This record gives sequence, C-alpha cells and structure tokens, in this order.
Amino acid sequence: MDALIARAINDLSPARQAVALTGAGISIDSGIPPFRGKGGLWERFDPMEIAHIDSFLRNPAMVWRILVKDLKDIIDTARPNDGHKGIARLEQLGILKSVITQNIDGLHQMAGNTDVIEFHGTFAWQRCMTCDRRIETSQVDASELPPRCVCSGILRPDAVFFGEMIPPAALWRSQEVASRCDVMLVVGTSAVVQPAASMPVIAKQSGAIVIEINPEPTALTGMISDYLIPGGAAEVMNRIISGLEGIR
Repeated sequence: MDALIARAINDLSPARQAVALTGAGISIDSGIPPFRGKGGLWERFDPMEIAHIDSFLRNPAMVWRILVKDLKDIIDTARPNDGHKGIARLEQLGILKSVITQNIDGLHQMAGNTDVIEFHGTFAWQRCMTCDRRIETSQVDASELPPRCVCSGILRPDAVFFGEMIPPAALWRSQEVASRCDVMLVVGTSAVVQPAASMPVIAKQSGAIVIEINPEPTALTGMISDYLIPGGAAEVMNRIISGLEGIR
C-alpha cells in the first residue's frame, strides 16, 4: 500500500484540474449509513415504497416519518470526517477543482470545498412544493409531519427521489469537469449507478489518471481506473495529504 500512496502523491502533486467523484463510502465515518449494500437502508425498506416520488406525493407524512425524519436527525449532527477534509485540502493546495458527489449530506461543503456538484441533490436543504422556497433541514420543525413552509406548502428534501430526473445542470457540469480533469479520484463509491458511473469513463477517455480509493475492488478496477488504493477514505486521504504537504 505504501507504494500506491506514493504513486498517488506523485500523480496528484503536478495536477491542477483534479476532480473527485464520491459516494456513500466517504460518509460512513461521519455516521451516515449507506443506502445500498450490506447494512444499507434499502435492506430495511423497499425504496420503491418510501423513496419514490409517487409515494411522497401520495403520502408525504408517511415518507417523512419512515425515511426523511431519521435522515434529518442524522444529517443535523453529522460532521465531515478526514476523508472530506482531505478532499477539501486538495482544493486548498490548488490541486483539485471540483467534487462530483452522489451523496446528499452536504458534508463536502461543510469541509470547505467550494465547487460541489450534487448529482442527487441534497437532504441538507428542504424545498417548498408550493412556493419553491429553500430552507436548511436543520431549521425545519419536524414535530408535525409533513412539515410545512410559512406559505403552508409541504416541504420536501431538495434531493432526487426515485422516479425523478437527475438535475440537467448537475449532469452537464459533471460531464464537463470530468472531460477536463487531469486526475480523477473515485472515493467511496462502487461506480455502478448510472449516469454517475460514466464520469470516470469520460475522464479516462479524455486522458486523465483515474485513482480509486475503496475498501474493495469495483467495476472500475482493472478496466477504467489506473490503480486501486484499498482502504477507507479517511485513512488513505490522511496519508496522501501528509505526503503532499511534505513535498511542498
């Protein structure tokens, strides 16, 4: 692993247009459970029943009670871990330009990244279905469900439910930054959910070095990524940042 860390430091040091693609794995150390995989929310709930836009429109109180309120409680207290902080430090060092995240927790912004493309929107904010006003989730009173805006409209997460389209601006910008990056870090994601999974492919086809940081191999390993650094995001990012700061 030491050789792989050294290789990543060597590849990142001259980079000026690096992009990170992140998934649920980077936020596990912040106490946010994944949706998919072992221990994920979809092991306990059928996503088509509680996370589809039709379910929310039909019974918003039920979706808020089963899904949204618990996520609100978690996100209200979650803080960036060393994985998020490491990616923010890459921006401060002038190496990384953008983050494309499939996460909905807002932790990259909290850590200090300034250009975060939220592929699936965010649970850190709620949006009124009547007047379109946005309210920070931490400021929403969820004592009565569904919570309502001052205009009496129902509040919903400013995120993408099943049955809804990825925001066109997020898709377009992700494709743009992926095609221009010199290094892409793929951190904490299995890269199987489209269209986010196509971003490393775009980066690779455009000549970028693709570095994976994941505990296990993924569909990208040996096919798209140049190499995989096995391990958790926080541990690996700490070692990379320490090495980069040591040579600057």
